[in-house]
Amino acid sequence: MSAGGTVGDDGRLRLFVALELPPDVVVALVSWGKRHLAGGRPVSSFHVTLAFLGSQPSAAVEPVGRALREEAAAAGPVRLEPVRYRETRSVGMLVLADPTGEAARLADRLQRRLEGMGLYRREQRPWLPHVTVLRFRERPRLDPPLPEVGSFAPSGAAALLSRLHPSGARYEVLESCSLGRVP
Repeated sequence: MSAGGTVGDDGRLRLFVALELPPDVVVALVSWGKRHLAGGRPVSSFHVTLAFLGSQPSAAVEPVGRALREEAAAAGPVRLEPVRYRETRSVGMLVLADPTGEAARLADRLQRRLEGMGLYRREQRPWLPHVTVLRFRERPRLDPPLPEVGSFAPSGAAALLSRLHPSGARYEVLESCSLGRVP
C-alpha cells in the first residue's frame, strides 16, 4: 500500500475506486488515441472504475482504502481485453472482456461492502468493465480499430480523488494496492 496524495480534514472529496492499467497498456492507449480518436478531448489517465462514490467526507478515505485493500487482496487473477469501442452521450470507451469474471466479482464485493458502509449506492445497470478514452460535447460517432494491447492484467487497484477542471477531470491517487493473486 502506498499513499500518493493527501487531503484536508474538513472538506468533501469526489472519490472512486478503480483498477490501474499497466504502463505498457497506458502507452499503447495514448498512441492509439492520437491516431484514431478525433472530435473530442482524448483522455490521458486510464483506469477501470470499480465504484464511483461521488462526494464524500475526507474521513471516508481511510475506510474506503481499507475496504479496497482487503477486497483486492482476496481477488483471484484478473485478465481484461478490449472487445469494442462504444460511445455514450459524453464519452468514448473501450469495453473490456472479463473472461474469468474475476474483475466483476471484485467490483461486486467492493460495491456491496461500500454500500454496507453507507458510502455507495449501486447503479441499476450491471457493472461494465471499460476504459474511458475520449470525452466530448457532441458525439463524434467514431468507429476506430481496437488498440493492439491484447489481454492484460491490471497493475493494481487504487482509491482516487477526482478534481473537476474546465479541461476535464484530473485524478490523484490517494491509495494504491496490489491485487491478491496476479497471473
